[in-house]
Amino acid sequence: MKAKKTKFEGVFEINGKFATVNLVPGFKSSNEELVKVDGVEYRIWDYFTSKPAAAFKKGLKIFPLGNGNKVLYLGLAEAKTASFFSDIVGNNGIIYGVELSERSLREAVRVCERRGNMIPILADARRTELYEDSILDKVDCLYIDVASPDQAAITIRNAQQFLKNKGWVMLAIKSQSIDVVKPPKQVYKECLQELEKYFEILDKVELDPLEKAHMFVVMKLKK
Repeated sequence: MKAKKTKFEGVFEINGKFATVNLVPGFKSSNEELVKVDGVEYRIWDYFTSKPAAAFKKGLKIFPLGNGNKVLYLGLAEAKTASFFSDIVGNNGIIYGVELSERSLREAVRVCERRGNMIPILADARRTELYEDSILDKVDCLYIDVASPDQAAITIRNAQQFLKNKGWVMLAIKSQSIDVVKPPKQVYKECLQELEKYFEILDKVELDPLEKAHMFVVMKLKK
C-alpha cells in the first residue's frame, strides 16, 4: 500500500481513495478510516460525504489550500470536512469555523479542542458583525457551505470583509437551498452571473451523483 501525492498540497491518494496526514494521530474527528503507510497515519477523505473530496473525484483542477493558510469556513457543521482542512493547513495555519446550529457546534467543539488550529464560532454567516472581532487577520481562503437562498450575497459580503486582496474562495452551491423549483443548472447559471461581478471564476464542477444538485466553485476576489 502506497500513499501517492496528488496535485493538491497535503492531499494524497491511497488505494483510489483521498487522504490527508492526521494532524492528531489516533484521533478520529468523525467516523473516518485511519490508515498507516510507512509509519505515517492518514485519514481517508470520503468523497461520498465531503464536497471538496467529491470535487476532486469529479475532476477539480484547482484546490487553493496549503500549509500555514488562514481559512474562514462558513457552515462548520460538526467539523468533519473542516478537520481535513485542518490537516492541510497544519499547526501554522488556522480555521475559523462559523456555525449557526448550537447542536452541530457542540460536536465541532470536541474536534476543535483536540486539533488546536480550529476556532469554532457560533454565529449566523449572514451577519458578519457577530464574528468580525473573532477573525484576527485577513484570511487566505474563504470556504462556504451554507444552506441559504442568499448564498451569493453571503459569499460576497464575507469575502469583501475578511479576505486578503485577491484571496481565494471555495463555494458549494446548493441549488435546492436557493430555489427548489428551478432546474439546478439554471440556479448555477444565475448564481455564477452574480458572483462574476466580484470574483474571477477559475474552476467549477458539478458534484452529481456524489452530492445531488451541488456545484463546487473555485474563485478569486477581484480588486
